[in-house]
Amino acid sequence: MDKLVIEGGIPLKGSVEVSGSKNSLLPILAATLLTKDKCVIKNAPDLRDTVSMLKILKHLGVAYEFKDHVIRLRPNGLERCEAPYKLVSTMRASFCVLGPLLARYGKARVSLPGGCVIGVRPVDLHLKGLAKLGAKIQVKEGYVIADGRRLKGTHIYLGGAFGSSVLATGNVMMAATLAAGTTVIENAACEPEVVDLARFLIKMGAKIKGEGSPYLEIAGVKELHGVEYEVIPDRIEAATLIMAAGVTRGEVLVRKARAEHMMAVLEKLEEAGMDFKIARDSVLVKKSSRRFKPTDVVTLPYPGFPTDVQAQFMTLMSITDGISVITEKIYPDRFMHVAELNRMGAQVKREGPYAVVHGTRQLSGAPVMASDLRASAALVLAGLVARGRTEVSRIYHLDRGYERLEEKLKVLGAKIERVKE
Repeated sequence: MDKLVIEGGIPLKGSVEVSGSKNSLLPILAATLLTKDKCVIKNAPDLRDTVSMLKILKHLGVAYEFKDHVIRLRPNGLERCEAPYKLVSTMRASFCVLGPLLARYGKARVSLPGGCVIGVRPVDLHLKGLAKLGAKIQVKEGYVIADGRRLKGTHIYLGGAFGSSVLATGNVMMAATLAAGTTVIENAACEPEVVDLARFLIKMGAKIKGEGSPYLEIAGVKELHGVEYEVIPDRIEAATLIMAAGVTRGEVLVRKARAEHMMAVLEKLEEAGMDFKIARDSVLVKKSSRRFKPTDVVTLPYPGFPTDVQAQFMTLMSITDGISVITEKIYPDRFMHVAELNRMGAQVKREGPYAVVHGTRQLSGAPVMASDLRASAALVLAGLVARGRTEVSRIYHLDRGYERLEEKLKVLGAKIERVKE
């Protein structure tokens, strides 16, 4: 098992490029099951989650080649309609094969998903939406068993306890592309990754209106065809790199950073006192010696402040001059990084879905352990700004969603090494 060893206190400097979006790529890979034709996906990040999804597709009968951030997929005829636990348990997005399997083959047996352990993340909205389309669904022995040989368009409201669901919207939208008639999805997720999936499906021949809004209209078609498509840059990685530059008082040009996809984050960083300049597909973080100001945030569905940036923002708030409050409204239990940040000298107290952060002047290096994908990124940021040596263990979480993060940081001047535990 690997860990990262970081010597903190070095301002980052230079230029770095953001990889393709993991949260776009995974549903798009699942969507290739909707066609019998070849598909080519460009700007694909080389991640553990990418490999996991490709293993699922291979198990289902899809041949692929993954080289130089390009994935070429060749359907060889479906061998089975089952995605087993050993493959699905590694990540939540693998559940997105359910909708395409139902739509194209009329049946599916998919294990309930895994992924980061950050509280209750039910799949009830997926099942509710697919059942509305006419699928007969049973949950038995850890598997969803579905029969969808007669999917029909209908009106679906995808409201959940914590708002809209990105993966449920994608799953239902994919199934609806081949359903008879027209499907309307209300309270659809509006995230850029959902828009990217919709545009991929439209390029395949799907008839979708309203992408990027809470109201989607999908007119079912007989079949979809193969395409070439380039996924959007990863807005969460972009935000993480921008904050890495900021916390280290560095000056970094973050390329392939689409500001329009992360305006809520940039607004809060500006409020906190970070100095940056937005250009076309890039953000330049400027060197500054000013201490950051405490800034409250509330995580919300897009276009609000993303839950996937909450942990990294907490690292930033831990070195401010004052008190800030972080409210987690998407996953109220997503605070497992608090204890590890406190080991490094942060002063964070959790109270239910709130984290009260008392800023301190300096963090100190310490051995810490990552609990999930974004928590691991927060600990890396803390290590970059801390005085002394930080060791971040269990970085297999980091590898799920960040492509060669330590190499990108090293190019910017960070003293960071991947070593065996």
